[in-house]
Amino acid sequence: MAVKIRLKRMGAKKSPFYRVVVADSRSPRDGRFVEEIGTYNPLTEPAQIQIKEDRALYWLQVGAQPSDTARSLLSKVGVMKKYHESRHTKA
Repeated sequence: MAVKIRLKRMGAKKSPFYRVVVADSRSPRDGRFVEEIGTYNPLTEPAQIQIKEDRALYWLQVGAQPSDTARSLLSKVGVMKKYHESRHTKA
């Protein structure tokens, strides 16, 4: 099963709110997911990002591929840096 970390759109029309979820790559954007690992609200100033770092690191370590937007959000929070550091310190 190819697993992706991506955004699931929530909220009303013209007021988007996103959940950061881990889902099978074949499932629809707003469909079935494995686990919710955070939220993203682009309407606040500055944009509000909440990610469960331990769960995001776990999913990255077991092979989940983040989408481009999810990768950007994970980088802003600092998860991608921790992930790369953990990979290089083991070897």
